[in-house]
Amino acid sequence: MKVFQVNFSDGSGGAARAAYRIHRALREMSVDSELQVVKALLGDWAVNSPNDLLFNFGKIFRPQLASLIRKTLKSKDSSPLSTSILPSRWPSILNKSDADIINLHWLCGEMMSIADIGKINKPTIWTMHDMWAFCGAEHISSNNRWQQGYSSKNRPKYESGLDLNRWVWSRKRKAWKNPFQIVTPSNWLADCVSKSFLMSDWPVSVIPNAINTDIWKPLKRSLARELLGIKHDVQLISFGAFGHATVHHKGFDLLLSALEHLRGQFTDLEIIIYGQSRPKIEPDFGFPVHYTGHLYDDISLRVLYSAVDALIIPSRIDNLPNTGVEALSCGTPVVAFDTCGLPDIVTHQKTGWLAKAFDTEDLARGIEWVLSDSERYRNLSYSAREYAVKTFSYPVVASQYNSIYQQVLANQ
Repeated sequence: MKVFQVNFSDGSGGAARAAYRIHRALREMSVDSELQVVKALLGDWAVNSPNDLLFNFGKIFRPQLASLIRKTLKSKDSSPLSTSILPSRWPSILNKSDADIINLHWLCGEMMSIADIGKINKPTIWTMHDMWAFCGAEHISSNNRWQQGYSSKNRPKYESGLDLNRWVWSRKRKAWKNPFQIVTPSNWLADCVSKSFLMSDWPVSVIPNAINTDIWKPLKRSLARELLGIKHDVQLISFGAFGHATVHHKGFDLLLSALEHLRGQFTDLEIIIYGQSRPKIEPDFGFPVHYTGHLYDDISLRVLYSAVDALIIPSRIDNLPNTGVEALSCGTPVVAFDTCGLPDIVTHQKTGWLAKAFDTEDLARGIEWVLSDSERYRNLSYSAREYAVKTFSYPVVASQYNSIYQQVLANQ
């Protein structure tokens, strides 16, 4: 059996990291997997990208045109949008290939058009990494148009200009006549698919994101802190920014509120923020803060997770963030809200703390609970690592994907 994984990139962004890890997990299970991308960054011989003049010109031109189209929508919602309007050669490449099965992932960035997706005629699975497939142009939706169907009557009052989301959603409804097998990394996203107007009758299964737990494992904390230049005798929590301080659904404002509740409770608490450099105007966290900037390689991230006592994920909306999976694999407990896909990562008081949704006082309580008892912490760390190995390791996830591939081929 030969499988083509299809994603915009092999290494840029959370969906790319997830798709690449699934690809590697399958290859280690002796499944003939190839990853087909627009942008190949990692130098893996089993990752392929078309490389001709027309295709390379399109990589520059297509996103610029799409950006102009997105400007026709005026909205107070800053969540990312994708129109996927320009046709591509991808349907022909995939349909003429020797792949037995196509596993789609994140297809935006004008990789291919909505109509292109409907033209794929091989047995197909679509692994969703956000809400885009069943929404309009939105990758994250804070309203319920995706459940009701997009109409002129349910357009949000904070939007004006072209109803871009309705237009994109209508194109999906017209182009996608034959349902694919859907895979989601979290139970929450699977539930969204089943409740969506567009895909409620599409088959959906849950398979988590994969991680190589033979590589992603704890380092000695004293060594990790020495490498990062962090004092050994402080309690250290971490937050992955990646520019999310201005993105509402990532909950940076909720983190600041939770830290406000902790002022005066800790004399030795420090914060490490990775994914961005120190800003010109720095927020008042109330505690000493270290900025790592962007960490581009797995070794640096593994050092960071091993150095900190807890990872905080204050998201309002999130699928199954790689950061949480990576932290658990390194034996680092996670503190997050009980919302969306985060309960698939955090088992309350077993692998971390699951706070009441958006209750910042409870989030602060969770941080205090994780850090306040050294023996309890050792149990949390052990359980976090054990859960990661049992749930997200390459053999576990690859076996589940292999089973669903066999099922889809049998149904064909």
